[in-house]
Amino acid sequence: MIRYISQKQLPLEGFDTPPGMILDPNNRWVKLRDCLPWDELSESYYKTLCSRLGRPAKDARIVIGAVIIKHKLSISDEETVKQIRENPYLQYFIGLKGFQAKAPFASSLLVEIRKRMGQTVFDEFHEAIIETVEPRRTKKSVKASDDDNDDDVSNSGEVGSCDTGTAMEAEQSLPDEPPRNHGKLILDATVAEQAIRYPTDLGLLNEARELSERIIDELHAKSNRPQKKKPRTYREIARKAYLGLVKLRRPSNRKRRAGIRQQLQFLQRNLNHIEAMLTEYPLGTPIPLPNWLLRRYWVLPHLYRQQYEMYKTNTRRCDDRIVSISQPYLRPIIRGKQGRTVEFGAKISVSLTDKGLAHVDKLHWDAQHEGHDLEAQVEAYKKRYGYYPEVVIADTLYGSRDNRSYLECKHIRFAGKPLGRPPKSTPENKDEIKRLKAQRRQEYRERIPIEGKFGQGKYGYRLNNIRAKRADTSAAWINSIFLVMNLLILVRVFICLRNLAAKIAFWVTKECMPREIPFARACQFISNQNFYLAAHN
Repeated sequence: MIRYISQKQLPLEGFDTPPGMILDPNNRWVKLRDCLPWDELSESYYKTLCSRLGRPAKDARIVIGAVIIKHKLSISDEETVKQIRENPYLQYFIGLKGFQAKAPFASSLLVEIRKRMGQTVFDEFHEAIIETVEPRRTKKSVKASDDDNDDDVSNSGEVGSCDTGTAMEAEQSLPDEPPRNHGKLILDATVAEQAIRYPTDLGLLNEARELSERIIDELHAKSNRPQKKKPRTYREIARKAYLGLVKLRRPSNRKRRAGIRQQLQFLQRNLNHIEAMLTEYPLGTPIPLPNWLLRRYWVLPHLYRQQYEMYKTNTRRCDDRIVSISQPYLRPIIRGKQGRTVEFGAKISVSLTDKGLAHVDKLHWDAQHEGHDLEAQVEAYKKRYGYYPEVVIADTLYGSRDNRSYLECKHIRFAGKPLGRPPKSTPENKDEIKRLKAQRRQEYRERIPIEGKFGQGKYGYRLNNIRAKRADTSAAWINSIFLVMNLLILVRVFICLRNLAAKIAFWVTKECMPREIPFARACQFISNQNFYLAAHN
């Protein structure tokens, strides 16, 4: 059940604090709360809930604020609740009316939130941030107007530094004419690694054997015939054989294959015992195993078949290879990076706008070529902004013939080296070749921000150490990290706009406008910004 009342922003003076405690209005959490579009985010979150049935849900502001706090500080669920309980600024950020020593929710709620917040919710979160940072362009018919009103405020150094020209300019196109391409779309892909132990064939087989032994113990303890003798598992012999091999510094290939064969035999024996013990439970009868253990049991036969096939063919690869029993959706992804050739996690295709807003357009658990996602990413850009980008800046992997043909049909330029033999240099085209080469070099450098975004996520917010245990919660974890990084852009733009609005208001009242800023256009801009600030306060 949903119970939400839009409060806009509770003023800092109205926040109830203990006697003698004074909150700083320049605190980072106060600034972040002031610029967030809470109502739009809450509306997107509540779409996953029923409006009439069920127990009243937690306020969306508390839920979304807790997710932001967790990933901005890169802490665990339990630590997030403790930080909120101890910090008045965090309680003000999530929308509480006053400081309280009691935790506002249990840490297990964050797990349920990650299960509930799918890709659609985060897409709408991203749309809300885009509407705040980069307002959509409005199409206007060409009208005769004064030259001063046609000038852009971004012509001045002060205004141009805040990137407000795009927000105020209009498309000078006819109503029936399609909107012109505008902007740059930067594309790249990376892997968000899961926090799992590095998988080896021998280690996976040993873990599977130990799980099978635990299943046998559970089934025998809850059997209808407890007097029957428990099947032998040879667990002590198998454990000694495994330790004797893994303690070797560099075991030979012959010893490694012998150890794998031995563990396969132990695992096969245990699986046969389990199948025989499960005959006591007819079809439709619940199996007396915990849910977590039952899910792992479903994986064990698939793991055994894969390992047995690789052992018989003497290879180290197979289709849909399982590298984690607890997370069977993970796959090894060959990246070819220096120092780490294989990564285990979700492969994400990310797009970055020229304002620095990043969005996860595609998330794969299988190793796929990122160039196949270009068309969907370009169409997503068109859906967000209403027009196609002018240029796509991406790695050479995206420059396939199919992608280039698609971009050419949409009148989008691909910032990369053209296919085919390079043209022969002649005195006539020497300058043109030099110019195109310099342009490609400059556009290749413009890919640096998205590489920096990956570095910020991995080394600042632990994008390379996803600790969720399910596929859907891992996807929510990854999207939450990109949400936090986009909020940093939102804070910077919001503060810049507020300072600019105050400066232009001072110019208008004192009648000391700089000559390069038209007076009428500045008045229009300051009225728009006052409305913008009032809507978020």
